[in-house]
Amino acid sequence: MNQILVTEKLYITPELKRKKKAYKFYFFLSVFLVCILVSFYIYAEVDRNKSEETSQAILDEFNQNIDNSLADSNVLVAILNDTEDTASNDNSAQETPSNTSNTNNKFSTNKVETTSDGFRYITIGSINIPKINVSYPILDGETDSVEETEALLKISPTKFWGVDPNEIGNFSLVGHNYRNSKFFSKVPTLENGDKIEITDNTGRTLTYTVFDKYEVVPSDTSCTAPNTNGTRDLTLITCTNDSQLRVIVKARAN
Repeated sequence: MNQILVTEKLYITPELKRKKKAYKFYFFLSVFLVCILVSFYIYAEVDRNKSEETSQAILDEFNQNIDNSLADSNVLVAILNDTEDTASNDNSAQETPSNTSNTNNKFSTNKVETTSDGFRYITIGSINIPKINVSYPILDGETDSVEETEALLKISPTKFWGVDPNEIGNFSLVGHNYRNSKFFSKVPTLENGDKIEITDNTGRTLTYTVFDKYEVVPSDTSCTAPNTNGTRDLTLITCTNDSQLRVIVKARAN
């Protein structure tokens, strides 16, 4: 019996020992790499959840400001209707805000927020897409630089180019595709005829109907062309699931 054990033990050669050590090393290395990847995924998800919470807080504040603004407008109208016609006309001219947007001073007339990276932005509207359960504020940066846009996109969909919400022209809006239910991840599933609601910072809400969807290379920005022949157009931009192309969704106000 002892002879058999000794004989079997002799078959564990140095080469076999080296192979066993190599297998152990690669096994533990694989486990380590898997742990690293899982940690990155968890971190990314936590970060996205924080961004979602921040975005919804901005949306709640925007909606509250709209409600307050509309309530103040109703009070103003009631007061004006209770005065003489001439006085009413004079007060209307003084109190009624102009509908003409002024992009040069909008950062001096709107509440300005700052990202953790130091970029300044304002909230210029909100987007609601009932079909895919999307409801977010629309942000606009101060400089429109690539770095600024990237910082804002981590918070919420952001104005990319063109006119402001609900104005005549082409309003281009970009958002991240996280390949889940957040931000513009489900925008690529929209189809012709789907409805998109845009509310601007005056409280006006317009409904847009999707009429086209296509993909382009990242360098193709022809979708932001400003000429719309007098219509109010909306362009949504996001990435394909593999991030190789851009999904363009075109919609027009009814």
